[in-house]
Amino acid sequence: MTAIEDRSLRDRFFTPAVSRAITAPSSLLLLGGAAAVGIVAGGPVIGAVLGVGAYAGKVWRAIPRRGRAEQIDPRSLRSPWRDYVHETQIAQARYRRVVEQAQEGPLTDRLEQIGERIGDGVRQAWGIAKRGQALEDGLHQLEVNQAQRELKRTLEEVQRHPTPSNRQRLESLQSQVATAQRLQRVTTDASERLRLLDARLDEAVARAVELSLSGDTGQLSGLGSDVDSLVGEMEALRQALEETGGTTAQMGVT
Repeated sequence: MTAIEDRSLRDRFFTPAVSRAITAPSSLLLLGGAAAVGIVAGGPVIGAVLGVGAYAGKVWRAIPRRGRAEQIDPRSLRSPWRDYVHETQIAQARYRRVVEQAQEGPLTDRLEQIGERIGDGVRQAWGIAKRGQALEDGLHQLEVNQAQRELKRTLEEVQRHPTPSNRQRLESLQSQVATAQRLQRVTTDASERLRLLDARLDEAVARAVELSLSGDTGQLSGLGSDVDSLVGEMEALRQALEETGGTTAQMGVT
């Protein structure tokens, strides 16, 4: 298992909770109310300061606080999620060996900076894998095959007896099956994308090996940009899965 650090402020800011706080009607009412009080008390400038301050304070309170360090434990996951996380850890270990064997100097400094982002990538892969497995579990709870069979029988019944209650039952089953199909697509897509991102991380490590041997620090900037882009894609995928997870949790399937 590998100890991981808490999420960065940027990572904790771009969460569904903060997004909701930014757009919530109560936040806008707070902004308007504080601004009105400030205008009455001291004029437009004071009103603007109080309004923006109150709004910013509410958004700030929505940012998840730092918690206890989490452990990356691929063994707690099923295949293929376990394999994806394990592969990123192997790539990270290979990269660390490259850094250890590199000559001290600007090259090593830059490699260590890139290594921190590779560590971020491992953490993102862990988050994606956990959410992907949770979505799979939610999908199993929906009992898709049974719902599809019931949908077929209900459709036939509606054709024979199109009563309001039969129609409502049909709509409910259609919604349930549609949700299951959407979850299946999201989970399958996440699995395929994480496998691709793993391969790209391996590719980045291979390039690091080559560049460390050549001693060419100039080309490391390109590698750093590629790793940043890769980790950014991982973050986006994890956040999308967490938002999907929040929706399914509200439906009682996770």
